[in-house]
Amino acid sequence: MKIAVVGAGAIGAYVGVRLALAGEQVTFIARGANLEALRARGARLVLPDGSEQVAANVAATSDYAAAGPQDLVILAVKAHQLGAVAREVPKLVGPDTIVVPMQNGIPYWYFHRHGGAFAGRQVQAVDPGGHISVHIPAERVIGCVVYPATELIAPGVVKLIEGDRFPVGEPDGARSARVTRVAECFTRAGFKAPVLDEIRAEIWLKLWGNLTFNPISALTRATLVDLCEDGGTRQLAVEMMTEAQDVARAYGITMRVSLAKRIAGAAKVGKHKTSMLQDVEAGRTLEIDALLGAVVELARVASVATPHLDAVYALTRLLAAVTEAERQGTAVALHPLGTA
Repeated sequence: MKIAVVGAGAIGAYVGVRLALAGEQVTFIARGANLEALRARGARLVLPDGSEQVAANVAATSDYAAAGPQDLVILAVKAHQLGAVAREVPKLVGPDTIVVPMQNGIPYWYFHRHGGAFAGRQVQAVDPGGHISVHIPAERVIGCVVYPATELIAPGVVKLIEGDRFPVGEPDGARSARVTRVAECFTRAGFKAPVLDEIRAEIWLKLWGNLTFNPISALTRATLVDLCEDGGTRQLAVEMMTEAQDVARAYGITMRVSLAKRIAGAAKVGKHKTSMLQDVEAGRTLEIDALLGAVVELARVASVATPHLDAVYALTRLLAAVTEAERQGTAVALHPLGTA
């Protein structure tokens, strides 16, 4: 398949390397030092045992039009970055192009073919005014949940901490030819990519941990195992996850694992810094609204009380504002709660 990977960060580089080594025609859409490294040396994956895999046969460009129409477009930028690239993505799209967003949290297309009273609703926290939906129509999308833990350790070089699961699914649960094609492509690359009948339930299962562990780790600088073993932060995680479970239930979602098992799974990852903590330490913009803001928004719509989620959201938003001000050398500026 002809595949464009938009973003060469921790997940994009990992996916792109594996796809290229499996024989797919991969083009990275990147910029800056990542682009230079990919052009000069290809993409490099460092495995947990220290061995390396190098995909030297990848293309890399910052010009979407030069890359041209693709069979598959993987959007591997973070949720808060998707709006900035949305206008360029149509240059990668032909009549039959499939788009696979790989963002954490509630996706912009969440209510596409949802059914019921919420069908077609926009999630303002992740797609204010429907900007992304205009340029990347949800009809193109195959849902995907990203489970691997990875770190970009140098331009063009990603380290795999653990994980190889990328479950996929149609928004309406159909077993279509295109979702099968995506699953088979990912499987050839060595990933576990089952086709799910209810991709939203899997989104919530992953989000259940992300909306809890990411902000707590960012606020405390603790790794996953540390915040799971500390009595205070573990109890906070339980309260947040209980509230999130109530929100999910209001939208017809039942978690398929217990809360205790979900926390235990996070602890097993060990001394891993969450992506949000990595962003804090690097002074990057934080991925908050897709993980917490969208859930708070959905809670208000469904009249579900979420006091712990609300409090952590407020704290993390302030952390993000301070981090951004330090990066820019400006005064701290906050948007009204619930806006981007």
